[in-house]
Amino acid sequence: MKKANADLFNRASKIVRESVVAARGIVQPNRQVRNGWELLATSVDVLSPAAAPLPLPVADKVGADMDTRFDNRTLDLRKPERRAIFHIRSLVESAVRGYLGGQAFLEVHTPKLAGAGAEGGATLFQTDYFGRRAYLSQSPQLYKQMLMSTGLDRVFEIAPAFRAEPSDTVRHVTEFTSFDGEVAWIERQEDVFAFLEGAVDQAIQRVRVDGKAELELLQASPERPKVPFKRLAYREALEILRGGGKRVRDGDDIDTEGEKLLGQSMAKEGHAMYFLTGYPAAIKPFYVMADADDPQYSYSFDLEYKGDEMASGGQREHRYDQLLQRMKEKGLNVENFDFYLKAFRYGMPPHGGWGFGLDRFVQKLLDLPNIREAILFPRDRTRLIP
Repeated sequence: MKKANADLFNRASKIVRESVVAARGIVQPNRQVRNGWELLATSVDVLSPAAAPLPLPVADKVGADMDTRFDNRTLDLRKPERRAIFHIRSLVESAVRGYLGGQAFLEVHTPKLAGAGAEGGATLFQTDYFGRRAYLSQSPQLYKQMLMSTGLDRVFEIAPAFRAEPSDTVRHVTEFTSFDGEVAWIERQEDVFAFLEGAVDQAIQRVRVDGKAELELLQASPERPKVPFKRLAYREALEILRGGGKRVRDGDDIDTEGEKLLGQSMAKEGHAMYFLTGYPAAIKPFYVMADADDPQYSYSFDLEYKGDEMASGGQREHRYDQLLQRMKEKGLNVENFDFYLKAFRYGMPPHGGWGFGLDRFVQKLLDLPNIREAILFPRDRTRLIP
């Protein structure tokens, strides 16, 4: 028996790491091993041998650069802490769906190939569509608004979106997962906040309860933000930034540095997550409704988390004539949007909604150094495979 065990050990020791094996034997308790159990093998069969040398370590603590890891992503995902990220991500999506389902939302799926972009501009990926010009979807914005005229009064979608932005940052990718919602029959922008607030809060609670093992692996401990989230007006935000030494004019967008500074200021007050409201109308898309009391500003918001934008949204312009005027002011070719405008010609209720970056949320929730860590197979300017 001892010789048989020695032969088995010798054969097993020559198997290349990461090979797929079938081991048979007796399972028995052992307090000295990590999970408290060990297998006394009586046979080991190699089902699929791994090539040697491995392009990156899996079991060892030795690290590898990001390009090597993503070039060999399937090996990289064999590390428990890598897989833990996607268990957490799955919990987030499940919680969002569960919460909105309980609020009478319907999950929908809109086209990812379209004849016009939601916001226009140079951030569209153009492709040939049987001899016609088509674009990969930036956002389901136009379609979810169209649905507001159908009687499907509350909809959401979790799906890919694409931005042809030449960004090389730790928080941007070209293909991302967008969590969008739209709500009809609202009276004010504030009516939208409660749904997004509830979905995000539910997601964080679910992760804290059902993702404890994964959070421990990742050494992460996300806190539940105070509910309701703080509301910070754009003009108040400018005063905070100026007080912190940042030069910013009324009417300017708030850049990445500004977001970080605001995040630090809000964190001191105990607000890791907050709504930034009332942006200038000139820097918002055509479908955002202008403030009735001061048309220079708009019924719009960003949801900020730990100094980064998670979502953008607001109340939409549902009145046909005003919408048409906004499009012309933005220099858009109205004819290209006839399919969209048709929904407004025959009655459109007041509505509003949001677009939320799911990948970035997971990144910030777990304090990951790069958004690519939260995506199985990330796409950016340089990476198209695997």
